[in-house]
Amino acid sequence: MTASALPLVHKLSTEHDHVLKTFRLLISDLCQQYNGGHPGGAIGMAAIGVSLWKYVMSYAPLSPDFFNRDRFVLSNGHTCLFQYTFLHLSGYRAMTLEQLKSYHSDRVDALCPGHPEIEHEGIEVTTGPLGQGVANAVGLAMATKNLAATFNKPGFDVITCDGSVDLTNTEDINAKMRACNWDVIDVEDGCFDIEGIVAVLEKARASTDKPTFINCHTVIGLGSKVAGQAAAHGAAFGAADVAAQKIAYGFNAEEHFIISDRVRAFFADLPARGEALVREWNQLVDTYCDNYPELGTEFRSRMRGELPGNWKDLIPASFPETPTATRASSGLVFTPIAEKCRSFMVGTADLSPSVNMAWPRKVDFQPPGLRTACGINGEYRGRYIHYGVREHAMAAISNGMAAYAPNALIPVTSSFFMFYLYAAPAVRMGALQHLQVIHAATHDSIGMGEDGPTHQPIELASLFRAMPNILYIRPGDSEETAGAWIAAIQAKRTPSIISTSRHKVPRMKGLTRRDGVALGAYVLEEDTNADVTLIGVGAELSFALEVADRLKEQNIASRVVSFPCQRLFEEQSLEYKRATLQRHRIPAVVIEPYAPNGWERYADAGICLKRFGHSLPGKAAYEFFGYDIPVMAVKVQRYLSKLKEDGLLRHEFVDL
Repeated sequence: MTASALPLVHKLSTEHDHVLKTFRLLISDLCQQYNGGHPGGAIGMAAIGVSLWKYVMSYAPLSPDFFNRDRFVLSNGHTCLFQYTFLHLSGYRAMTLEQLKSYHSDRVDALCPGHPEIEHEGIEVTTGPLGQGVANAVGLAMATKNLAATFNKPGFDVITCDGSVDLTNTEDINAKMRACNWDVIDVEDGCFDIEGIVAVLEKARASTDKPTFINCHTVIGLGSKVAGQAAAHGAAFGAADVAAQKIAYGFNAEEHFIISDRVRAFFADLPARGEALVREWNQLVDTYCDNYPELGTEFRSRMRGELPGNWKDLIPASFPETPTATRASSGLVFTPIAEKCRSFMVGTADLSPSVNMAWPRKVDFQPPGLRTACGINGEYRGRYIHYGVREHAMAAISNGMAAYAPNALIPVTSSFFMFYLYAAPAVRMGALQHLQVIHAATHDSIGMGEDGPTHQPIELASLFRAMPNILYIRPGDSEETAGAWIAAIQAKRTPSIISTSRHKVPRMKGLTRRDGVALGAYVLEEDTNADVTLIGVGAELSFALEVADRLKEQNIASRVVSFPCQRLFEEQSLEYKRATLQRHRIPAVVIEPYAPNGWERYADAGICLKRFGHSLPGKAAYEFFGYDIPVMAVKVQRYLSKLKEDGLLRHEFVDL
């Protein structure tokens, strides 16, 4: 049990007023220097920051990646100057005063961007977009609970469950939080009552059965002329107002960015205190490993972000010869890995039977005391998560789990591909933060059938293919699905979407290759005398092979290329890309019933869709939109004929 900080709070209480005034004036100066920024929230929350960084949180400024630290999340990212300033005061080496003064400057190496960014010391997750930080904090807390339930032993709390702190501006929602079965505590004087804030934080930390919502009543822009007003949020106060604040606080109005020796001394012990925590924890882990060598080896491996060395051996060497939906193939590939490798935290947005991500004897992640009406119960060591119909929350929570420690946990989400539009902001945030989260997206084509245009994701692939640092992988059969999972699991700093079909697709044995997926695109059928390259993608890959056979009957020779992932293809050498597509020699035609956006980089023409889908059985839907083999073959044949008449068509992307 962590000792109470309240005696220290009492001892240092005479310093609090000076520390709070100094902090608030520093915020005003930092915003005023470039006449911009967000001072109000940081000023209002000063006492909360002192309570957290000085008295309550466990962290190590000189060892910012200390595994067992408390994680702090600032949901209201515009208030980032609040966090940056406390990182400086508490002793993080990189956050010098000069760096702090780079806030809103034109320095490209500034560590003080307009929202907190995960790349910088002391920042756990990138926040700012609405809803992300709160959900990230849930994910961080879930990671703590799962790792503690997995590894802790009596006398060896190698993972402590003090919990993650999420700080956000919010309206008075006490009643809502109580209705959600949270403990709710009010701090009436959140501007000055450091002792009261520390007391409720310690009370929250002692709660073992519920999360705690602490409602600190603060005044935005306290001390300024616009205190308590919206105008205090997003603009500098003005030189005259800042000078008036300094005079009112007993400071010299002509001095700027002042941090007195008293304030430095107040925070001076924090680096040494942090290093003591690191030493104590390292000694605890060493002793734990001596007492529990097998668990200790796994724990250290997880800390390093490593998977068992044999994880690829868990993937089936072969697959059914009969046509198989790639969503089913996805389950065949991944569930044996998930069962044996405890790094994976797998969840679904209320679609377990459809996404095939559950493995035999799985244990659900749930509070151990929860008893559900359906009889599905679990515990915190469980690794299967029922998110409900909450795609955005699912992806954002998964980002939090992934951010806990790089690759110690690898979250996997699952839903229909169309519903990842709801999750897109969180998927984007994962890509921006280089977090390894794998999204298993099913029902990815018009072949999914009668659910119709509301569920047929015509345009969505273009969004995710355009999104930086994400692998959107569309495998064509079981073998490529294996390759997709291998690529996603090996992408340690990149989220992935594995996009699979609801309907059955043929097994292209001897043609498709799991190692080919890592190349992004590769040749399925070669012909040195080919007239055209046909590019097949995902569930429609077999169409390209069948069209090639039909064209052969018309004495038109074709090469066929499988193209499961554009981003992986872009990582290949120029020589490989030229040899694969051969656009310098012959035209390329892509076949994919999605919006054509982006394919003009790789093809000269496309049999794509430029309208929404239609409610029909899968085969009928393909035929309705012209994805009938004879029809597609005629389109390619006519295109090749037009090229002979008008060579300039090679310089335009043509919709067939």
